[in-house]
Amino acid sequence: MLQPRAFRPYIPISSSTSAPSFSSPNPNDSVTSPSLHGHANNATTSSRSLKNPTSFCHNYRIAIALVPSALFLLDLGGTTVVATLVVGLMISYILDSLNLKPAAFFAVWFSLIFSQLAFFLSASPSLFSAFNSSIAVAVLASFLCAHTTFLLGVWSSLNFKWLLLENPSIAVSLERLLFACLPISASALFAWASIAAVGITNAAYYLAAFNCCFYLLFSVPRVSSFKAKHEARYHGGEAPRDSFILGPLESCLHTLNLLFVPLLFHIASHYSLVLSSPASFCDLLLLFFVPFLFQLYASTRGALWWITTNPDQLHSIRVVNGAVALVFVVVALEVRVVFHSFGRYIQVPPPLNYVLVTLTMLGGASAAAAYAMGMVFDALSSVAFTTSAIVVSAAGAVVVGFPLLFLPLPAVAGFYLARFFEKKSLISYFAFVILGSLMVTWFVLHNFWDLNIWMAGMSLKSFCKLIIANSVLAMAIPGLALLPLKLNFLSEAGLISHALLLCYIENRFFNYSSIYYYGFEDEVMYPSYMVVMTTLLGLALVRRLSVDHRIGGKAVWILTCLFSSKLAMLFISSKSVVWVSAVLLLAVSPPLLLYRDRSKTTSRMKPWQGYAHACVVALSVWFCRETIFEALQWWNGRSPSDGLILGFCILLTGLACVPIVAIHFSHILSAKRCLVLVVATGLLFILMQPPLPVSLSYRSDLIKTARHSADDISIYGYIAGKPTWPSWLLIIAILLTLASVTSIIPIKYIVELRTFYSIAMGVALGIYIAAEYFLWAGILHVLIVVSMVCASVFVVFTHLPSATSTKLLPWVFALLVALFPVTYLLEGQLRIKNILEDSEIGNLGEEEKKLTTLLAIEGARTSLLGLYAAIFMLIALEIKYKLASILREKVIDSGGIRQNHSSQSASASFLPRMRFMQHRRATTAPSFTVKRMAADGAWMPAVGNVATVMCFAICLVLNVNLTGGSNRSIFFLAPILLLLNQDSDFVAGFGDKHRYFPVTVIISAYFVITALYSIWEDVWQGNSGWGLQIGGPDWIFVVKNLALLILTFPSHILFNRYVWSHTKQSDSPPWITLPLNLLPIACTDVLKIKILGILGVIYSLAQYLITRQQYISGLKYI
Repeated sequence: MLQPRAFRPYIPISSSTSAPSFSSPNPNDSVTSPSLHGHANNATTSSRSLKNPTSFCHNYRIAIALVPSALFLLDLGGTTVVATLVVGLMISYILDSLNLKPAAFFAVWFSLIFSQLAFFLSASPSLFSAFNSSIAVAVLASFLCAHTTFLLGVWSSLNFKWLLLENPSIAVSLERLLFACLPISASALFAWASIAAVGITNAAYYLAAFNCCFYLLFSVPRVSSFKAKHEARYHGGEAPRDSFILGPLESCLHTLNLLFVPLLFHIASHYSLVLSSPASFCDLLLLFFVPFLFQLYASTRGALWWITTNPDQLHSIRVVNGAVALVFVVVALEVRVVFHSFGRYIQVPPPLNYVLVTLTMLGGASAAAAYAMGMVFDALSSVAFTTSAIVVSAAGAVVVGFPLLFLPLPAVAGFYLARFFEKKSLISYFAFVILGSLMVTWFVLHNFWDLNIWMAGMSLKSFCKLIIANSVLAMAIPGLALLPLKLNFLSEAGLISHALLLCYIENRFFNYSSIYYYGFEDEVMYPSYMVVMTTLLGLALVRRLSVDHRIGGKAVWILTCLFSSKLAMLFISSKSVVWVSAVLLLAVSPPLLLYRDRSKTTSRMKPWQGYAHACVVALSVWFCRETIFEALQWWNGRSPSDGLILGFCILLTGLACVPIVAIHFSHILSAKRCLVLVVATGLLFILMQPPLPVSLSYRSDLIKTARHSADDISIYGYIAGKPTWPSWLLIIAILLTLASVTSIIPIKYIVELRTFYSIAMGVALGIYIAAEYFLWAGILHVLIVVSMVCASVFVVFTHLPSATSTKLLPWVFALLVALFPVTYLLEGQLRIKNILEDSEIGNLGEEEKKLTTLLAIEGARTSLLGLYAAIFMLIALEIKYKLASILREKVIDSGGIRQNHSSQSASASFLPRMRFMQHRRATTAPSFTVKRMAADGAWMPAVGNVATVMCFAICLVLNVNLTGGSNRSIFFLAPILLLLNQDSDFVAGFGDKHRYFPVTVIISAYFVITALYSIWEDVWQGNSGWGLQIGGPDWIFVVKNLALLILTFPSHILFNRYVWSHTKQSDSPPWITLPLNLLPIACTDVLKIKILGILGVIYSLAQYLITRQQYISGLKYI
């Protein structure tokens, strides 16, 4: 049996199919048909779901419910749950990247399971205490959390394509499970979070509101992502009932949850106050009949399809039940809201006040509902609607005490409003606006004008003026929006004026909340949620008017910035934050909002416009400096430095210019480079916080007051820090490096500029290091600066060589090597001299002087060793990179020649042989090119090797001085030897295939030597000599550990020989020496020998696996 058209979701037919086009549904059914479309609101999404039914198309709906729920659960669980989930998801991501889809699927589920177990362990005590030690409620809350975690796993499962392809029936069931459970569990979690934030007083209303939202998202009929097949494209593209995700049972349960769960929750949480007063009883009526009215509204979108499919029956259900529910809601609102909160403004004595208020509210609600349902369509209904509007207006005016002499004014206003809704007459609407403005003005003046109250830093009279102006604009804007398109500027001006007034009023009430008089000190005049609500409503209104082409792009830009700037009040407690944020948004957003309608093939913003916008952004950020200062002061707890403020201003300017460059000048490389330089400058100023001249600081009275506050001195005292001017040199050096890397400074093409750049870099870094770490000797400063200049010149001209640099650079490196011991020894002598001349040191004893001198010299020399280790490491890296570049170029050149030659003489029968020969050539190419390296600088491998060895040696010395010879450090230091190069002078037989040999042999030798030293240290008895006695404990200790040490040698020797030659040295398998390492691991007294045994086991297994893999690869090749 087919369903009527009005109760089947409409599915647009894809343009790619050959099906005929159908016209739109009947206009009479427009109330139901557009809202019943399936899983998307446009033809593109529906077409895509029809083409690819294996993709889940409701992710955005699920995300609205599950993402905030997951964040709430993570907040409840704490760090343990977050860490468990992050580790599990990282493992799943890695498995998915390796194309192990089933493993990634199970990893997601196991991460959720372990996260839930961690949640039970960490959050159960807090849940038990939060629910007043109620075990039953705590168990229910834990079950809700576990159920939400399960739904997260179900959602993640639906996004695995392979699962949908292999198990389509399971995909349908999981989709149905999500839509059936989420309206209930998500509403409960959202209500829980709201109760935790604002209390349980109005918790049932929060639950009812969330129930309505999720009912509209999930319970209104949606077409399944996995049932939208071609068979469903009949009867105008409308899907049958069996294509819905939910069935009648789930829809019925959702309706029961919507109607009764908030009511029952209120009774359970306030059972002692349910019938204590009429207002409490009205709460019960509102909690039932308001969701009931929402259910009737949702029936216009097909929510009651499971009851009947007859449009006439549904219409009668809506009318009858809606009328009954409306009566109860209006009566409950009168008692609960009107007489409770606004009774002071009702000027009519009882019982006439109850009659008039009921007449006003019930008559107005009935007229609005009749018009919304389309029941005002003939002359009789029009007369009834107009009469109702007149009576309601007059009754409302009498209730608030409007003079009876002027009672025709509200009656005429109601008549014109009804005439506007019936005839769409703009003249009638503006007549209503004029009369309504007069009534609003009278009401405000009559009730508030004579009160002598100050609030939010202004008198109540000033506030009354703002309220009247805002109300008049709010009433006039709908009429202005309906004017012809030529007069759109009127609606735009009205909207912008209304937004400015709203921002000003909210800013005064929210940021001046501490300035109240006459008993208002403890009351919250304007809560935070009102700021969020007005912002969202304003943005929604702007979007709607923009879609309807009622306002232009510039008005959308201004209104969006004004409404969004109000949100800054929630985070920054500055009285000018709204206007500062508005100015900043107005400066940043034009590239996003004003130029989006132009062509995308070229730059949509002209260069001069880009420069102008960048200047405006910089000026607006500078205008925001006080707000930035206050935010940093709140974050740090004290006044920030001038360098920090300037750094944040520069960084904010760079980030604000990102849309300009990314959207409009993405094809201009220089714009990107300048943007990177600006952002880097801001980050450097933030990190280094350099001192600024006095002329550039104290430009604001607010900053002056904060800087000269006596509180900082009384709390923190006077802080005498060392000079920070050298930080300017480091900033200059880093910026010069970035400028050269991004080719802003063309050092690649101009040798003189390259020379000046390298010397300037060396001087800046040298002075910075000397002034920051070595403050006591001028001659030492000169040596450090010369060393840094030599290093800078060597690195720059090695990377970008000139005609004569290959002849001079070896001498520069020789000078650098010669300066190392001179500087090292001179530093110690100068330090001893300065220490001995110090008056405080002179008062110490002889032994204390020696100890102090030794510690000072060792500390300073450690810093100097670290500096030279970094220099030699940089040189070794640069030479390694340069040699690799030369080698790669030569391989490409020789490979191209050989490929051309082979392509002329090769045939299909020789393809295996040619592949083998190419492999041989690739392995022999390094030795061939190194022999001909003289043309490019034969000194480079030797210099690189010297720099690498010196760096490694210095790092070993630092390891001994700083860590006492840590066992772990060698594993981090040995890879430095990977920077060694093939050298025809010193290491002739060393090639690219031997590059891992120095690493492994150094690790083995390091542990052997340190093991011998440990044995010697344990046996040596100081000045008394050796403590060895034949048969004594020391003798046994030495013999045992030396024997165990020797047992580890075979594995290390075999593995290091294999790393050198990459060939088997004997016919015996590598793992035959593995058992020799087990005894040292178990029996030794020296930790180094135990590490050698563990390394021997690892080496044997690694060699066995590598040789086996090579053997298998060789068999495959054969």
